[in-house]
Amino acid sequence: MSSNPGSLSRSPAALLGAPLAARLGTLLAALALLLIPASPAAAQPSAGDRIAKALGTSPVYVDPGYADSVPAARRKQLVAQIAKTGLPIKVVLVPLVKGDSYNGDADALQTVVRDHLTRRDLILITTSDLAGFLSGREWPDDRHQTQDAVSAVGFLDEMKDAGLADQVSKAIELVQQGDGTKVYRDATSGLGGPPHAGKPESGAKGGGSPWLVITSAGVAALGIAGCLLVFVRRRRRGQVSPFAFPQAVFAAAATADERALRRHADAEVIALGEAVQAAPDSLPGLPRALDAYGAAGKVLDAAHGLPDLAGVLALVTDGRDALADGTPAPLPLCFFNPLHGRAARRIDWRPLGRRDRLDVAACDACAQAVRTRRAPEVLTAPESKGGRSVPYFEIPAERSVWAATGYGSLVRSDEDGMAARVGRGEFSQAAGRP
Repeated sequence: MSSNPGSLSRSPAALLGAPLAARLGTLLAALALLLIPASPAAAQPSAGDRIAKALGTSPVYVDPGYADSVPAARRKQLVAQIAKTGLPIKVVLVPLVKGDSYNGDADALQTVVRDHLTRRDLILITTSDLAGFLSGREWPDDRHQTQDAVSAVGFLDEMKDAGLADQVSKAIELVQQGDGTKVYRDATSGLGGPPHAGKPESGAKGGGSPWLVITSAGVAALGIAGCLLVFVRRRRRGQVSPFAFPQAVFAAAATADERALRRHADAEVIALGEAVQAAPDSLPGLPRALDAYGAAGKVLDAAHGLPDLAGVLALVTDGRDALADGTPAPLPLCFFNPLHGRAARRIDWRPLGRRDRLDVAACDACAQAVRTRRAPEVLTAPESKGGRSVPYFEIPAERSVWAATGYGSLVRSDEDGMAARVGRGEFSQAAGRP
């Protein structure tokens, strides 16, 4: 009897007319096919599986988005530093964005990693859902004061402009010292706010806004710092819902380091200026390149934060494209986050809560996220001065050149482009600059 699975396509009538042995053989073959487990290639490992597998060979896991922030050489240094401590430290650096595998929550990330590692003693240092901070937890208890030690890093003066790798290194150092609570209290003592409890309060209920307004007769900056401190403390005690501030969405180009991105943008503007100077006067795209160069320099001089620096890169890209006249019109930078680099394709996208759809340029990762109904990693910007951060494109167009143009995705003509708007003073006006 043939065991060809194709025989299963016979009709029930044909099976009934076959000899009993043949019918039993066919039924057994069908049962065997049903019981065959799915191919391992078909089963996609979860994010937790991938991280746990990687941690089996190295105590430091770095998502590709952080490759520039924590290059291979720095990872080796961190691994060596961990080995010297003799502690069960694991480091997991992944982007945390609302709607991702962990819903943008560091606690969820840590729980997933812990469950997949299934080991009793574990000290875990991860990225945080609050920009500029790391998050730490320890099992089965907090004997090394890990939570305070890791949280203290974001408040240390020496770490003010530190990159991600340096922050992790400092966190490992403080965990090894074992006096993280004292370091945390010393680092935050001048910021005001209620006394800090070393361990999170269990069973705390949420209530009120995640940002508390602190009335102070002191300097305004001190009041802002106090608000941040209170928020962090309440966040660590479980009193507020996860704050969806994607620190890692900037990792591709900014490496979570504004100063590094500013240096990169400055170098790009200089390079564009040299390319413009070397271009022949007969080049058709030269006027457009000159406009982009002038606008990029103007934005760079007044840039405040990552969205403006991303605008500098978008203008430089536009200028370089203008110098490449005669080639097919390339796509602009990724609409959702220009720090992801050049877009790979244009897609049809409907913003959440709206019926109208937009034709935008997206990188591969963001296009895949939209295709699978996941939230892409977006560049955020303050809704107002000192206000909460929202996706940059949710800011009214009259208050943001970048929202109006989508960093090039929404531009229909040169007169409507970024350089033209900056030249007309829209960038300065939107930022409240003279």
